[in-house]
Amino acid sequence: MGKSRKTVQIVILLAVLLIGGYAIGTALFADNDKGPLGAGSEPPPFKLADLDGNLRELSDYEGKPVVVNFWGTFCPPCVKEMPEFERQYEKWKDQGLVILAINLSEDTLTVNNFVRRFELQYPILRDVNRKTERSYGLKSYPTTFFIGRDGKIAEIKVGGMTEAEIDERVERLLKT
Repeated sequence: MGKSRKTVQIVILLAVLLIGGYAIGTALFADNDKGPLGAGSEPPPFKLADLDGNLRELSDYEGKPVVVNFWGTFCPPCVKEMPEFERQYEKWKDQGLVILAINLSEDTLTVNNFVRRFELQYPILRDVNRKTERSYGLKSYPTTFFIGRDGKIAEIKVGGMTEAEIDERVERLLKT
């Protein structure tokens, strides 16, 4: 009787360890980020300061086509895209296009120098605590969200784009 009792205890102990280990592992390593949002979904709202300290919300641009670009000066494809976005902004702003460039928590001096260097006119927003970046589920930079007049994500592009690719996407966005 003692030997079978010990076997039952070992089996119960192993079961408890396996179940406990699974529960702890699931809690610790769960991916709590939403991950990349999909086309047709609503983008998470945000309220971020621009370089002048004015708060801007995504909802401020309701009914307009919006391009939300997450970028950093440390990212070569981002640096290449920023002047290309500026040219697209100048080309399409009279048709209601809004471009919001969300910087990924860099210091004010670095961002201001970059904006002056490239003479960027579209709003540059600061995601100082990276809360917006997390809510959008970013995995790499640059990542750009094209949001239609209906407030839904029309397209997401992860990685750099050429000016022609930006132009093509903006044209599609303006037609929605």
